[in-house]
Amino acid sequence: MDFSIKTFDAKNTISSSKSGCIVVGVYENKKLSTAAKALDVSGAISAALKSGDITGKAGTTLLLRDIAGIGSERVVLVGLGSDAKLSEKTYLSATQAVAKVLANIGAADAIIALPADEVKDRDINWAIQSAVLALRETGYRADTLKSKKDSSSRGVKKIAFAIPAVLAASVKTTLVQSQAIANGMELTKDLGNLPANICTPSYLATTAKKLAKDYKMAVEVLDRKQLEALKMGSFLSVTNGSVQAPKFIVLKHMGGKAKDAPTVLVGKGITFDSGGISIKAGAGMDEMKFDMCGAASVLGTLRAIGELKLKLNVIGVIAACENMPSGSATKPGDIVTSMSGLTIEVLNTDAEGRLVLCDALTYTERFNPAAVIDIATLTGACVVALGHHNSGLFTRDDSAHDQLATQLLAAGKASGDTAWRMPVEEAYQEQLKSNFADLANIGTPGAGSVTAACFLENFTKKYTWAHLDIAGTAWKSGGAKGATGRPVPLLTTYLINKAQ
Repeated sequence: MDFSIKTFDAKNTISSSKSGCIVVGVYENKKLSTAAKALDVSGAISAALKSGDITGKAGTTLLLRDIAGIGSERVVLVGLGSDAKLSEKTYLSATQAVAKVLANIGAADAIIALPADEVKDRDINWAIQSAVLALRETGYRADTLKSKKDSSSRGVKKIAFAIPAVLAASVKTTLVQSQAIANGMELTKDLGNLPANICTPSYLATTAKKLAKDYKMAVEVLDRKQLEALKMGSFLSVTNGSVQAPKFIVLKHMGGKAKDAPTVLVGKGITFDSGGISIKAGAGMDEMKFDMCGAASVLGTLRAIGELKLKLNVIGVIAACENMPSGSATKPGDIVTSMSGLTIEVLNTDAEGRLVLCDALTYTERFNPAAVIDIATLTGACVVALGHHNSGLFTRDDSAHDQLATQLLAAGKASGDTAWRMPVEEAYQEQLKSNFADLANIGTPGAGSVTAACFLENFTKKYTWAHLDIAGTAWKSGGAKGATGRPVPLLTTYLINKAQ
């Protein structure tokens, strides 16, 4: 899908513009948006409203053809609700509806002329990015392994946004960034949606190598012998039951100054999580192919910033393996030694994400990072706490971490990929005590997502750190089953802001 900006003036009017389709907004009280008024030269749009063919309710649509006096073959009317200030929810509803219409018509190109600069408490850049992501989401297909692919012959392939001339320059930058974010999300979704017999730890490593080649990044992939030499006993304990070789992936985008401290993104890459000896129930276990979505989001974010040639040093670290049951698998009650030297009593082998992440977090110390953000589908408890709307954001409570949390929350709000801050407090460490080791890998009942974050916090004392629990936001179940691409928008927006 190709996106561009189009401006109009007295000579080049929206009504005379030649296109396959123009999208304009109408309101519930039969009021027309400015762009709709400009197209209503024959009264056809007003007539459609008066007749009740479209009510103007948010998200409703109507396709009109061959309207006299205008250059476009089709006009799509989309409802914008009341004529009061456009709300964020109404605008998103409208763009999602438009995306569905444009995906199913025969036009080759379209102009979207919605009042993107009139959304309450939002600027036009947010509005354009939201529209691009909605359009790309509607066009996304997860049919690579189907013998018969979904037809892609229909649908608009070229879309121009009608923008006031004074805003065109800033919006062009937003358009470039939005497409990069969409590309990163699609990589993340592709990886998440692939089955575990294809998307193995080795597959993730190959993907990282391809990104390194395409975007001139540095890449290193550590194998079992190297991990043993590094004494990553916690990470390796998770791999004991699987025949798939573990991979520890380091991907470097060094776009900033050589001496600038990097931002490090650490991704949980459990390409399939059976639960190990503490095996999961069979229902829904197929969705545990999504347990590598943290790793996939790191790769998607690196792809986005690589495309943007972001002037910032960013390092992606991914601990990738399977968690499987077998005669050689780690057992409940086993004690393992992490790279940091802390010993861990494995009370539940299904709490494996923190076991791979703790060694990855220790490894990142060597980069002297400005900040470290780990991303993981870590706990079902986070889904209970926050549902599927917000990712859980966990940081320590001090000035440096407050600043990091503020920046991440702002990036989430700006991108529509929201998070909610949760506590990391010493009191919760009491729940992780073990009679036989330095730590237990699960806490006593209550605050499961918090104790998981507090477990990780033990391995992050030497730098500023945040943990994103994306268990509720990384994928959808049911009829819409599939990876969402989150939190690529949040992470990429945070890094863009940091680079500026």
